[in-house]
Amino acid sequence: MKFTTPATTNPIDQLKVVGKPTDRIDGPYKTTGTARYAYERHDVAPNAAYGYVVGATIAKGRITSLDVAAARRAPGVLAVVTHENAGKLEKGDYNTARLLAGPLVDHYHQAVALVVAETFEQARAAAGLVKVEYSPIKGEYDLAKAKDSAKVPKKEEDPETKAGNFQSAFDSAPVKFDATYTTPDQTHAMMEPHASVAAWEGDKLTIWTSNQMIDWGKGDMAKTLGIPKEKVRLVSPYIGGGFGGKLFLRAEAVLAALGAKQAGRPVKVALQRALMINNTTHRPATIQRIRIGATREGRITAIAHESWSGDLPDGKPETAVQQTRLLYAGANRLTRLNLAVLDLPEGNAMRAPGEAPGMMALEIAVDELAEKLKMDPVTFRIVNDTTVDPEKRTRKFSQRRFVECLRTGAEKFGWNKRNPQPAQVREGRWLVGMGVASAFRNNLVQKSAARVRLDGKGVVTVETDMTDIGTGSYTIIAQTAAEMMGVSLDQVVVKLGDSDYPVSAGSGGQWGGNSSTAGVYAACVKLREAVAKKLGLAANADFVDGTVRAGGKSLPLREAAAGGELVAEDKMEYGDLDKKYQQSTFGAHFVEVAVDAYTGEVRIRRMLAVCAAGRILNPKTARSQVIGAMTMGAGAALMEELAVDKRIGFFVNHDLATYEVPVHADIPHQEVIFLDETDPMSSPMKAKGVGELGICGVAGAIANAIYNATGVRVREYPITLDKLIGKMPQVA
Repeated sequence: MKFTTPATTNPIDQLKVVGKPTDRIDGPYKTTGTARYAYERHDVAPNAAYGYVVGATIAKGRITSLDVAAARRAPGVLAVVTHENAGKLEKGDYNTARLLAGPLVDHYHQAVALVVAETFEQARAAAGLVKVEYSPIKGEYDLAKAKDSAKVPKKEEDPETKAGNFQSAFDSAPVKFDATYTTPDQTHAMMEPHASVAAWEGDKLTIWTSNQMIDWGKGDMAKTLGIPKEKVRLVSPYIGGGFGGKLFLRAEAVLAALGAKQAGRPVKVALQRALMINNTTHRPATIQRIRIGATREGRITAIAHESWSGDLPDGKPETAVQQTRLLYAGANRLTRLNLAVLDLPEGNAMRAPGEAPGMMALEIAVDELAEKLKMDPVTFRIVNDTTVDPEKRTRKFSQRRFVECLRTGAEKFGWNKRNPQPAQVREGRWLVGMGVASAFRNNLVQKSAARVRLDGKGVVTVETDMTDIGTGSYTIIAQTAAEMMGVSLDQVVVKLGDSDYPVSAGSGGQWGGNSSTAGVYAACVKLREAVAKKLGLAANADFVDGTVRAGGKSLPLREAAAGGELVAEDKMEYGDLDKKYQQSTFGAHFVEVAVDAYTGEVRIRRMLAVCAAGRILNPKTARSQVIGAMTMGAGAALMEELAVDKRIGFFVNHDLATYEVPVHADIPHQEVIFLDETDPMSSPMKAKGVGELGICGVAGAIANAIYNATGVRVREYPITLDKLIGKMPQVA
């Protein structure tokens, strides 16, 4: 099925199942421990050996000696994999660095060996016997120092955009603002480590793994090993957190496959926590310069956003300027991405890449300019709203309820009680302030397929390689099938995360929910046609309460499969509606903080997100996604930072003990409001993504609240007390 014209009324619009706040159908399995994650797949590989990864202890250079003799002789050891015996390995399409080092080392903790043994303890002990000698090469590890060598990346789509004449308009603007902001390197910190179990059956490889994008992983595994794609199967039904870090094939999966080949039996590998941060991907640090010119009445006439980030050779920039291209009006515009070569671990997708760190800077800058203009920051944002793409003014937004988000949030949060003068509200030792920020994330749609089966009991089974990373994919897919086929939720079985199933959109970029359910919709349309034909009813029959009705007849759905199972498969593909109409999601974040006047300690007191993101397929799971994203935004604002050892090139705090993330005590009650919206330009579901919208802007709202509380403006994240304490107002 191809989606080329705006959606009209269809079975989803009945909203008997879709749109209801529904408990996760996978919840009972996860809460009882019967949902098996990758490393726990004892059922599929009962005789699995254990692998332990050895990581490089330099950030850049060459392996000059690799002695594994002692490791091979150690008790229980079955194999030792290195570049010397792994055979020729290619680099996958989605990998910036090679997943097994040798003889060159691209980054710190890049895998140099895998030791396979009968037990985990034996593998770990033997790994300590692997002796590696290196010839280090001087690398670049400091973004600030490498900034001047950064270039506009050729591989990035639209790395630079212009409209009008920014410089002239900025120079002549009555009110000007020019500031630079920095965001640090950050990491995913998911609970489940990168883990895989690999088994060979002849020349066919099966990997039970933790991966967000099954087809990407399958393709890259085949390319890396140099085998046909049809010889690889990836299975990933449950994922204990991904956040973008599991979008791509990682070292533990490739090494498990190589180890299983050498050991002649299944091998399981979990990347040990101490290696995860330097061995996998992270969000790169940014330096962002924002310039805005405005009239004295507060209308933006010129806006420029330039960002610098670093990555390994062949890497990509952090796309931190994307939201600035679309969020605020202004005729004269400039955005530019700059990429420096850094020899740190690979930078890649993490928690709303681009918009999340970009809005950490932009939303402070907007507040700073509003203050300079003596305007309320909510009012300033509303004044600079636009109904068209500011860079391509003939293109309208499919839906844009940005102003409604701001006004709804301001009313609900009690914004009119905010004192616009900083450091004026005090409760005992606490200075109290409120902050606001816009929320913005582009709506992306991806081709997605599904297979749907109907059996003689009236049970509908959905098969698609879509993944559930804790976001509720199982449930919204079940709701879609139930709505389309006119059955109750308990009559639907959902099977996910297996590359033997039709290729879905996968989980990433906020496209998963809308795209995967649209694929299920397409397959169900085909199944409905097959059922109607089998029952001798009109093709436009109604499917209601387990029956099929048309022309005055009503027949049980199950009768269509009385003679055998009915199967239908289809995919949803997209035309050019996303080019004709700019499709985005919008929101507003409101935050209240209290800052200890003596110590600079920051506590978040209240958080509110108002979201306009198309039809909300399941308000309960959508709310969970948004409050989780708000929590991540709090972490980005106040504590998350990978500390770089700029002498030798690695992230020092590479574990969960020293990489700080929010815990329950850090987060207050969070409220989420979804505007009642449908977007017929997006898909037949009339939905959009929502999960990553929840993080975009949160850090800026917190920073603005801290300023309102203290009068201290911090432009370097995270906003830790050492950046506040010396500038706090005098305590009476």
